[in-house]
Amino acid sequence: MQISIGRRALVTGAAAAFALAALPALAQNDKPLRVILPVGTGSGVDAIMRAMGPAFSKALGQPVVIENLPGAGGITGTQALIKAAPDGLTLGVVSNNHAVNPSIYKKMPYDSLADITPITVGGATPFVLVANAHRVPAKSVKDFVALLKSKPDAYSYASSGNGTILHLAAAMVLDEAGAKALHVPYKGVGPMVTDLVGGQVDFGVVAVPSAAPHIKSGALRPLGVTGKERVAALPDVPTVAEQGLPGVDVAGWFALVGPAKLPPELVKRFYNAFVAAANTPEVKQAMEKQVTILNPMTPEASAQFFRTEQERYARIVKRANVTME
Repeated sequence: MQISIGRRALVTGAAAAFALAALPALAQNDKPLRVILPVGTGSGVDAIMRAMGPAFSKALGQPVVIENLPGAGGITGTQALIKAAPDGLTLGVVSNNHAVNPSIYKKMPYDSLADITPITVGGATPFVLVANAHRVPAKSVKDFVALLKSKPDAYSYASSGNGTILHLAAAMVLDEAGAKALHVPYKGVGPMVTDLVGGQVDFGVVAVPSAAPHIKSGALRPLGVTGKERVAALPDVPTVAEQGLPGVDVAGWFALVGPAKLPPELVKRFYNAFVAAANTPEVKQAMEKQVTILNPMTPEASAQFFRTEQERYARIVKRANVTME
């Protein structure tokens, strides 16, 4: 995975200056820009985009209206996006599940690569492997793996749902470790974390913002960050990779996309506005509170990232034997 999330990696300096300088020359549009989020209100991606919305609108010189269309692992909202005209009045935000869905659903109503226009993979929120502090005595990934192998299928792991990125992240850890555990899927992150804290399940992979209060209280023990680099919010927690499982590299990324055939001049306009918004003090402060690292990729790099991620998750899904109707 090519997103660096171990430090604040905002586009700054000359790149930001270029983006800002380019914006005044772009025609303003009084018609509102509809940004479809294929997730519910209160989710991580929803919080990120609502925090960025005012700055993004200002950079565009155009009203921005955020619309939540959750359902079917992001398929419902994305389907609405791809049906929109490529006129620059409708964009969408997708995350890991966009790259996962083609591998877990037997039938897809659209092509995840051909039916969108990548604008920017905006950044990521780090994940952490956590265990219930009272049920799992391990304090490191090495001890954790040894524990799982000594008692096959004795431990359970939670996820936010079958086939979700938190499910696949935990499956990735188990696959790399050559260990097994019982999967317990929940309907969302909230119930998942509640039962992790309560001890109904033993471990799981959770976004750092969701896990942090429970790590601080001592209810959950952090075993390792699942990205390639450590994160500032958990400075003393090593990565899973540096603890002997180098193939574990996953974080919760999000991307701004348009319908297929969005004109290049509009792609550039939206990319420049996103970069400009990402560099405003208010957005930087909001992202710091949400433990989200903004590192906007160019449209070209974003398109390659989508292809690579879809191929990578296809391999993970096959090994985890995950399917959905």
